[in-house]
Amino acid sequence: MTKTASIYRMVMPEHTCPWGLKARHLLKSRGYEVEDHWLTTREQTDAFKAEHGVKTTPQVFIDGKRIGGHDDLRRFFGLKVRDPKATTYTPVLVVFLTTAVMAAMLGLAVDGTPFTVRAGEWFIALSMMALAMLKLQNVESFSAMFLNYDLLAKRWVPYGKVYPFAEFGAGALMVAGVLTWLSAPVALFIGGIGAISVFKAVYLDKRELKCACVGGDSNVPLGFLSLTENLMMIAMAVWMLVMEYGRAGAMAM
Repeated sequence: MTKTASIYRMVMPEHTCPWGLKARHLLKSRGYEVEDHWLTTREQTDAFKAEHGVKTTPQVFIDGKRIGGHDDLRRFFGLKVRDPKATTYTPVLVVFLTTAVMAAMLGLAVDGTPFTVRAGEWFIALSMMALAMLKLQNVESFSAMFLNYDLLAKRWVPYGKVYPFAEFGAGALMVAGVLTWLSAPVALFIGGIGAISVFKAVYLDKRELKCACVGGDSNVPLGFLSLTENLMMIAMAVWMLVMEYGRAGAMAM
């Protein structure tokens, strides 16, 4: 038996509703023949909303019964609907996965294998740059969220705007392996302050906050991954200082 559905969606010269396209695709992927009704003017759209007592389009009807918009249709099919206010670690995990692949490919291109110490160094340095880039998209928003928990930023507000530039610069120098005398102390300083701040806020004060690690508009909870970012910077800084002074000592001998 053929399953049919009707959808009413905005298709105007200056705007085609993306949720209407998603809803139509979802219906077709579930085996429905779709009667696709276009609302081509603002007046036509407003009249449709008034007639059916709805505030948004698209609107989907199955067997003459109104299902609702795209999210309602997903619920009708038993699919998950994203909650924009829900906390998630996904943004940070995506950054780490991306920089891990980038570091591995650099290792493969330069050293012939992705499994090298240098690839590990690149992973941390590239992660610093990627996370800083996300913060730099909106420094004002980041610094405002950062003030919620960073101990130094609370005492010296401009530090909230200095931090992402320092993180990006230190990461860039570490990727190139130059000016270790500058990059390592910077990473050690900001990583150390960050680790102490996160540990105090989360594990001592038991505060439930959002992390500014991927920018000021994220829903990433402040916690283990936030602490990991800072500990990675500390570890990288110590490692590079040890390697730098080790090389200097070897040359002196």
